[in-house]
Amino acid sequence: MSVIEAKSGPTIRDDVYFFNDKGDREVSLRFDFTVGLTRYATEQKSMKLPAKISAFGGVWRYDEPQKGRYRYFHQWDIEIFGRQNTETDSEIIEFTSKFFSNLGLTNIILSISHRKIVQSYISSLFESEDSEVISDILRAIDKIQKKSEQEIISEYEKKGYQKEKLEKILEFSKLKGSPEEISKSLDVSQFENWSELTTLFESLSNRNVKNIQIDFGIVRGLDYYSGVVFEAFDQTFDIGALVGGGRYDNLPSVFGRNDLGATGVAGGVERIMLALENQKSSFKENTNRISVLYVNDEMKANAMKITSSLRENNIPTDIDLSGRALKKQMENSIQSKFSIIVGPDEFSNGMVVVRNMSDRSENKVKISELLEYVKNYLV
Repeated sequence: MSVIEAKSGPTIRDDVYFFNDKGDREVSLRFDFTVGLTRYATEQKSMKLPAKISAFGGVWRYDEPQKGRYRYFHQWDIEIFGRQNTETDSEIIEFTSKFFSNLGLTNIILSISHRKIVQSYISSLFESEDSEVISDILRAIDKIQKKSEQEIISEYEKKGYQKEKLEKILEFSKLKGSPEEISKSLDVSQFENWSELTTLFESLSNRNVKNIQIDFGIVRGLDYYSGVVFEAFDQTFDIGALVGGGRYDNLPSVFGRNDLGATGVAGGVERIMLALENQKSSFKENTNRISVLYVNDEMKANAMKITSSLRENNIPTDIDLSGRALKKQMENSIQSKFSIIVGPDEFSNGMVVVRNMSDRSENKVKISELLEYVKNYLV
């Protein structure tokens, strides 16, 4: 527990399950993957950089259970270790955008901020360089998704902060938009790191990532974040952030590697599944997905071979694995763009039947020409 606290900040105790074991050692259940992966990366002195590392598993949070918020849930994690630069941040954010696009999730917005910009504003507003003051106010901003403004103001007034300044920082945290829109409503020249955000947006534009905005309400609650931070939200579903991440160069330095930059992102699987359910979106509903059907058991192996061939060419393809009757297979393929029917008569002539699942029209296609036909059909 002391390791996690030292790396993530003292208030992490409020969010972590920890206890003393039989040896009277203070231990905790896994909170995230970032700390452990960073420890590993800093010890690999011969590791070729940049290094991309991924992880998946269960994590625990000491939290009040509610819809989309669990004490135990599954998390995927992607990290890049290497030289500190904007392109690694951009790479992680592009991955996140494409991840949701490939899931079929629409209306996803990636809200991006910069810890040092928010810290600079806090320091100026509260006339303090005290790290405890800055950390306190960062956590006040981070609570906006969970609590009302009045609850936050009341909580922090009790800690001795002035109501007027708390109201101003909460107002600042509401600023959202493109770099051009933000610069019209705020004197961005006061922020030393503003150019990092504009450069990041240029890089993402070059990568054709468009579902992004600046949002100064995004700070991420852990102390190891040091630069660009971001979260992804479903704009049609008030369930909180689906993923969160950012730059955390402070963490490798804690493990003794000042030469190692780090940026990453992690997503909660159960919450993403709720968003998929809300948007009525899944892999099966992907309009570019196809199904391979077989008329009888004798045709099953041939259908499997066709399915594998299509998958090898990056074409999303479904096939029934349970030996269901053709009628049931057809019912289950209703969400596909079209179905490929493998029957004995057609197959003996080197052909299959391709059925358009929208208008039920059918064409016979040579198996040798099927791949090209499918690719053209999906355009």
